This record gives sequence, structure tokens and C-alpha cells, in this order.
Amino acid sequence: MISALGKGREDHIAAARDGRSGIRAITSIDASSLECRIAGEVPTSLLEDEGARGDRFTRLALIAADEAVSQARLPEASPDPRRIGTIIGTGMGGSATSDAAYERLYSKKLTRMPPTTIPQSMYNAATSAVSTAHGAQGPAFAVVSACASGAHAIGQGADWIRSGRGEMVLCGASDAPIVAGMIRGWESLRVLAIDNDAPWEACRPFSADRKGLVLAEGAAVFVLETEESAARRGCEIFGEIAGFGLTSDAGHLTDPSAEGAARAMTDALEDAGIEPSAVEYINAHGTATRANDVVETRAIRQAFGAHADRLAVSSTKSLHGHAMGASGAIEAALALLALNEGIVPPTINLTVPDPECDLDYVAEGSRQRIVDYFVSNSFGFGGMNASLVIRTGHHR
Repeated sequence: MISALGKGREDHIAAARDGRSGIRAITSIDASSLECRIAGEVPTSLLEDEGARGDRFTRLALIAADEAVSQARLPEASPDPRRIGTIIGTGMGGSATSDAAYERLYSKKLTRMPPTTIPQSMYNAATSAVSTAHGAQGPAFAVVSACASGAHAIGQGADWIRSGRGEMVLCGASDAPIVAGMIRGWESLRVLAIDNDAPWEACRPFSADRKGLVLAEGAAVFVLETEESAARRGCEIFGEIAGFGLTSDAGHLTDPSAEGAARAMTDALEDAGIEPSAVEYINAHGTATRANDVVETRAIRQAFGAHADRLAVSSTKSLHGHAMGASGAIEAALALLALNEGIVPPTINLTVPDPECDLDYVAEGSRQRIVDYFVSNSFGFGGMNASLVIRTGHHR
């Protein structure tokens, strides 16, 4: 994985343990004319060795996939490449490529575009790049469902393995929406946290003084396979995708529904074959917007009943920001890595209790706790809901 918190496993575990924010002033573009000049930006130095391999979101996906494949000890004793799938989600696709094309056309009045414009901006560009880089010749496609894209990609990957149609799938998500046009669009929705003087304090999920979301970028990729397949190669197993739930609000385009989110969690628990009481931690969608945090709190109470008061709940977006379609993959990976170290990630910047957000949000800092099952929530515009039930490596 790669995000504003750094590159790779150790950077992310350390950030979760220390409650370190990666949100900072934007440097990858000229943000001087923008109202919001902060983001969960990946340090450009982490991408310099990647050359010009496509749009930024594709390069991020390649970095994450390379790490995953290395950890999974591939291509040693790898399966038939025709039975390796690739599913990379995204919310925005090649934002930088599209933004540059529109600037050429409408601002500079140029009539010709670079021939790479379409291949680099298309939503499946990262999927194509990852499958090509690792010789995966099985089913390959992109999942595009707003901020639920990453969780949907992981869930679809797990279902593909369960079905027996393939032996392995590289799945996750990537997004790089930190471009002027995209930021202006989010500014118009009036949901961005604008705190240019203290960016590390800007994202305040579940706090009564929350100001809105902080736009971010990044990628996370998993290698999914059966337990038997991983054991044959002797590679480290981080955890198990135990259950997956996905629903649609079939309601408002931007306002979330507690009922739809609760059904996603309930369906994921049923798919995993466990009772709500088996879950000890929830990595919340937790965007720090006025609407989401209250609605998600209600949804958790609907899905878990009295057990909700015994859950630890946190939003790691307070650390790395909201990476749009990549968020679900980044958050599932970060939570799994931290929990395998006995670390429950915190919700930082929660300084003022909100009576409508009345769960245990791990506001005091990271917590030492052994967790067997956790839920990772992702909810997107358009009423897209996804919940993953993940079993940590502690059960092994």
C-alpha cells in the first residue's frame, strides 16, 4: 500500500500506532488559487523512481501491487497465469490526465491531445497495468462505485476465488484525485475541511466540531487466494476475507441511508457465518462530514444492537484523508496490518463529543487489543454500500 502515511507495511503500522497524520499542504500541483490547499497527498519522492508509467493513479496501483506480489512470494510456484485475475477499483480514474487534457483544450485552446490521453485516463488503466506487470491473464476489470470501489473490488475478488473459477486474484483500488478541477468540484459541494494553517488537525471524524472531509490519494492491493494455495508456497497469511455485504440505498444521490449501510453490515456478518458479538472492531467509513458520521453511527447501532456499545470504532481517514475509491482498500489493509500487531488504530482530532455520535471511537490514541474479527465499512455517493468482515492473523 501507499498513501499519505508513506509507502509499505512498516510506514502504515507505525502511523496507526503513533496516531500520525499524513495530511499536509498540497505540493504536487499549484494550489495557490484554491480555497482548500491541503490533502492526504502521497509525497512525490515516493513516485520518482516510477518514471512515466501512466497516470498517477496507475503508478500508485503498480507500487502497491509490486509490494503485494513480493510479500506473496510470487512468481515462485505461481499458479497458471490464466487463473490469476485482476480487479482494481477506482472512483475517479486518471484524474490528472483528464485535467491536463481539459486545460489544453479549453484554456490553452490547443486542438490536439497527446495520444496517451485516453489510455491513461480510462478507469481500467490501473487494472491493465497491474495485470500486465504481473502476467495475470485471468479475468480483469475495474470496479467503479464511488467511495465503495475498493471494498467492492476486494469482495468481488473473494467471491471469484470462492467460486473456484480462479486460483488467485490481485485486487484493491487506487485513486489520485488531487488536481485543480477535482478539488474545485468538491469545494462546490461544501463538504471539504478547509484548515490550511493546521492540515494535520483538519480531519475530525465523529467530533462535534468536524469540518468535513479531506481529499486524499493512494492505493492498496491484496493477493487473494485459498488458504491451501498460500500454505503450499509457505507465504505469510495476513488474514481471511470472511464475509462481504453490498447494498444500494436506492435513494438520494449524496445523502446516506442508515438502513442501507446497516443491511450491508448485516449481510456481511451472515456471509461470514458469525454473530455480531464476534466482531470487536469496526474501521468506519468515517468521512468527518456532518451527515455521514451520524448516519453511520445509527447504522452500526441498527446492525449490532446492544453489542455496539462494546465495539471499538475508528476512522483512519483522520490519519490519511479520504482517498475516494481507494479508501476501502487502504483502510482494510491498514486495519488488518495494525490489528495483526495488536494495535487498534485511533480516531485522531476527536476533541469535542457529539451527542449523536455516541460509540467508542478510540479517541485517546491507539489501543493494545487482540482482535479476531473486524468490519471495514465503505459507503459511496449514489447509495453504494459495502462492508467486509475480515478475520485477522491471530486465529492461526
